[in-house]
Amino acid sequence: MVPPRRAAPDAFSELVQAERRPNAKADPTNPARRPISEQVANRFLAMIKSGNLRSGDRLPTEQQMTIAFGISRPPLREALKALTLMGVLESRQGGRYTVTDLSFSRLVTPFNVLLSVGDYDVHEHFEARTHVDLEVIRLAVLRATAKQRQDILRHAVAGHSLHEDPVAFRLLDIEFHQSLNDAAGNRLLASMAQGLYDIALDIRRLASTFPGVIAHSVAQHIDIAEAIMAGDGVSAMSAGRRHLEHIRDTTITSMTQTAKD
Repeated sequence: MVPPRRAAPDAFSELVQAERRPNAKADPTNPARRPISEQVANRFLAMIKSGNLRSGDRLPTEQQMTIAFGISRPPLREALKALTLMGVLESRQGGRYTVTDLSFSRLVTPFNVLLSVGDYDVHEHFEARTHVDLEVIRLAVLRATAKQRQDILRHAVAGHSLHEDPVAFRLLDIEFHQSLNDAAGNRLLASMAQGLYDIALDIRRLASTFPGVIAHSVAQHIDIAEAIMAGDGVSAMSAGRRHLEHIRDTTITSMTQTAKD
């Protein structure tokens, strides 16, 4: 006889046990403490990662979860909404949430949705993006086919004609970075790179309208592309680092401008 699959009450029990463990709650005196909704969302993701929640599991009621976490309904609902937008949870009839199929693209692509429940930190963002994007460039140098190298160079050089058209350049910029992701030959890493790219796009849209920003980005794209064409990993990663620093700095400038407005 086939044993019945694990039922949702097990998930609820784990929630309660996690809440009762020592040091389970964040120290309220810690200045780096994250919003309650983000802590709850991260706890759900940790349970999924550990296998305590699996595809098809139905979560407890909102009332049960507020008791388990010791929080009110508003931050719980914010966390559930973020996870639903990420595609990790789905809401079904009766108001109960169910864990989705948990494909890797659901879990790693929309970082911006998860981060939207907390404060955006430009330095934290670009620290992560630097590690991921430079590895993408390194792998692209090693693995890109002749056609993929040509695609990278074509997207880079095409930017010369778009210095006065920020919207068109932003579309081309997406294609350039996607061509790097494709050439790296690692789907998971590409999804992470795309997720990090998508964060704070509204701020970077403003940066692309500043004088000289597009021209600078185009020149850096070409430096990266030419190094990849030459198979020079050191130069490609160095050019990639300069490009990311440029994006970071213009993002900070945009944030300052927005704050003034």
